[in-house]
Amino acid sequence: MNLASEAGVATKIRRMEERVRWGHPALARRGIDPCRLAIEGDPGEPEAFAFLVLGDSGTGRHRRDRPQRRVAEQLLAHGGDARFLLHTGDVVYQVGSSEQYSNNFIRPYREWIVGGEDWRRLRYDQLVFRVPFLPVPGNHDYYDLPLPLGLLSGLTAPLRRLMRSWIDLDVGWHGSYVGEAWARAFLDMLADVPEDRLGDHLDATRTATADGTRCLGYRPGRFTRLPHRHYSFRWAGVDVFALDSNTINQPLPAGPREDDGLRHRRRVLDAERAALLRSLDEWGADEDTLDDRAAKAEQLDEQIRDIDKQLAGGPVVVDQAQLDWFADALIASWRNPAVRGRLLVLHHPPYVTEASKWDQGQTLAVRARLRQALDRVAAALGDLPAGRPLIDLAFSGHAHCLEVLRTADTGHGDAGIPWVICGGSGYSLRRQRPEGPELREGPPGDQRVVARSRLFLGRSGRGSSLRRAYSALRVEVAAGTPLRITLTPLVAEKAGGRWQAHQLPGIPP
Repeated sequence: MNLASEAGVATKIRRMEERVRWGHPALARRGIDPCRLAIEGDPGEPEAFAFLVLGDSGTGRHRRDRPQRRVAEQLLAHGGDARFLLHTGDVVYQVGSSEQYSNNFIRPYREWIVGGEDWRRLRYDQLVFRVPFLPVPGNHDYYDLPLPLGLLSGLTAPLRRLMRSWIDLDVGWHGSYVGEAWARAFLDMLADVPEDRLGDHLDATRTATADGTRCLGYRPGRFTRLPHRHYSFRWAGVDVFALDSNTINQPLPAGPREDDGLRHRRRVLDAERAALLRSLDEWGADEDTLDDRAAKAEQLDEQIRDIDKQLAGGPVVVDQAQLDWFADALIASWRNPAVRGRLLVLHHPPYVTEASKWDQGQTLAVRARLRQALDRVAAALGDLPAGRPLIDLAFSGHAHCLEVLRTADTGHGDAGIPWVICGGSGYSLRRQRPEGPELREGPPGDQRVVARSRLFLGRSGRGSSLRRAYSALRVEVAAGTPLRITLTPLVAEKAGGRWQAHQLPGIPP
């Protein structure tokens, strides 16, 4: 049995559009940009600023010592002047359930939430942030429980609470309802506003303007909602584009020659996962061992799901509307003299050297679809970028590590883009692939390097030398143009049963 179920791309798009009343005439009549955000306090000048990045954090499995909280404390220690926080997705594990937000999200990040000192009383759907907290949805934020597992989870909940040191799949008794919990935690849920009051609500919340167009205003400490699952905002002359990669990651179907190999690989992974699940109730195993086994089972589940998507056949559904929105917004950004730089954030990385993600069908699908959008941008801009990459820095999660890499001359619009994979902020970590830091593509015998990694933090060593480097990131943007950025990894590392908090020296991306 899969640990989670996942709705199709078309269902994700439709359900999220319903929640924000996508295309409602009341927005069009008022000239409101439904995907634009304006954050109160934006200086509007190319001054220096800093922000924080974290991702793949929302676990509640650890009971005695929480890596997620240790990373949060690093963020607090080094982010006193941070203007906002970007979250690269997977806010809550395993299945994005509303009942898990209290322990898995509100509790570890309580200092950033109004009323967080009394975090047990806070409702997940009424959060107000002291500092802008700006997430994108991850795959776990969309996941649901298969019906049999949901029933079993509900029936065994009292036993699991009693014996949670040995039995903890980090699930409640239901899932996300196709991302509804994430939407209620972070979006302005227009679906909840009565029709006869919708106009008044829009007039009260869409009071900001960006590039002469009305949009949603984000007011830290008072009203902190996002307009949609994908959105953009500007700070100090830097445009930030946030994408929902869960609707652009459907792999292409496997060809006839690939089917047999994929089916064999699936059987091997399925047997390995079943053995791991049977070992989760082993008496006497320490918390780290149990967490490692459960995380490995979840990793295998994702690999199996990726294979199933390739074997499924049928039409491939792509969120072309979102890709078109991104391309149009990026073209407009480059043509706007008030903009000095551009950042991108999404959950699934198109390039990564983490062992379980680097060659997945979903990874390659996101790479292909982003290239499609960026190729269109490059064609529209011509020589305007003057040798600069179309994106100054891109962030993603999904792979449980911290990695810094840069694309080579790929022959596409994604050439030269520096990528940071920030997905090691609390959930069990993964290793770098044994093949090394260079990513290649192309037919056998004619492959070329398309990306190179120069920093990887995650799981390393074995036995008594095992090290777990959980992480987040402080990003500093210097004043002026062209954009100058410094990355400072913030690390909470466990080795030999002991924790050490430290920051690495700042590096350019």
